[in-house]
Amino acid sequence: MQRVWSIFSQTVAVCLAIIFILATLRPAWVNSFLLDTPLRKQPTATVKIQENTPSSSNQKPSLTTTIVTSYADAVTLAAPSVVNIYTTKKVSTPFKNITDVPALRPFIQEQQNQALNEPTDLGSGVIATTDGYILTNYHVVEAADSIEVALHDGRKFAARFIGSDSDTDLAVLKIEVSDIKPIAYDPKEQLHVGDVVLAIGNPFGVGQTTTMGIISALGRSGLGINTYENFIQTDAAINPGNSGGALINVNGNLIGINTAIYSETQGSGSLGIGFATPADTALKIMREIIDTGRVTRGWLGLEPQAVTTDIAKAFNLKETRGVIVASIVRNSPAETAKLAVGDIIMEMNGKPVIGVHQLMNEIAAIKPEASLSLTVLRAGKPTEIKVTLGKRP
Repeated sequence: MQRVWSIFSQTVAVCLAIIFILATLRPAWVNSFLLDTPLRKQPTATVKIQENTPSSSNQKPSLTTTIVTSYADAVTLAAPSVVNIYTTKKVSTPFKNITDVPALRPFIQEQQNQALNEPTDLGSGVIATTDGYILTNYHVVEAADSIEVALHDGRKFAARFIGSDSDTDLAVLKIEVSDIKPIAYDPKEQLHVGDVVLAIGNPFGVGQTTTMGIISALGRSGLGINTYENFIQTDAAINPGNSGGALINVNGNLIGINTAIYSETQGSGSLGIGFATPADTALKIMREIIDTGRVTRGWLGLEPQAVTTDIAKAFNLKETRGVIVASIVRNSPAETAKLAVGDIIMEMNGKPVIGVHQLMNEIAAIKPEASLSLTVLRAGKPTEIKVTLGKRP
């Protein structure tokens, strides 16, 4: 028995020594395979806060809380997956009438080559898969004749344009390289207003930059930026060049693609109001573009109008919600289903319709040929209408 115990204790000692060595030399291995936490514990500071509560004694009770003082691990995890994107566009020569002058041909050719080889625009992108697919904004690569991607380690590759979805301002590129790291994404993570977030991109072309803020709001729409809007709003600084970059949480996981900023003047910097397309939406669109080359959405074929306070009073509505049918497209699913101008859509598949953007987003998420039930107010009476969606032109 004593011999067995001796062998056991020696084995435990050896295992502990190995773990200690690995934790010292390769902490990422231990964290990833044993602890299932980020690369290393983030530096923290412990502070004591006195709470003012009634007490019979003069001594006030104190509370202890922990404050995170560094997000270096999150940046270390995500930064290699964020790339810089440079685009070039062909520039027509202003010397068309003198191209036949032999003495000027070298000068003209030099100017043309310089125009073609010099990047005319820049932005950011996110490596989404191990085989080289990259997510970015459509406006970053729109009308580009050539696209170059610069990785975090300085390597540069020519990128191939795969497809885009202008309705959400997203585009997919591909580079031919094997040893790249896709960004981490956890579909189970929940987002909350007040969560700390980090924006990574290439603002103003200065190089990869990280800024910090919080989630200011969720589900922002009605901004006039895209056709379908469901933005994460953040006060993390997003500037020109950040478009297409990553918005990550403190775990280093992707939560959004930086898309737009609020700006009072053209070309001005961050004012503390930035918008990002949610990661689940962006990744879903990317997969559909890769698989089919385009994004297919459901289509009802009507012009919706919001229910205002005045309209609600005119129709004796108890609350200001729903969508009015302002017009109907000929030969559309709405016309086939006998929807009429003036109908107020109150429910879709039993779910309340709050406003125009909610209705458009939910219909777009449904595949064509799907059937749905609409509850509308017609002449003050609720009516149920069955509709088979078409494909959005």
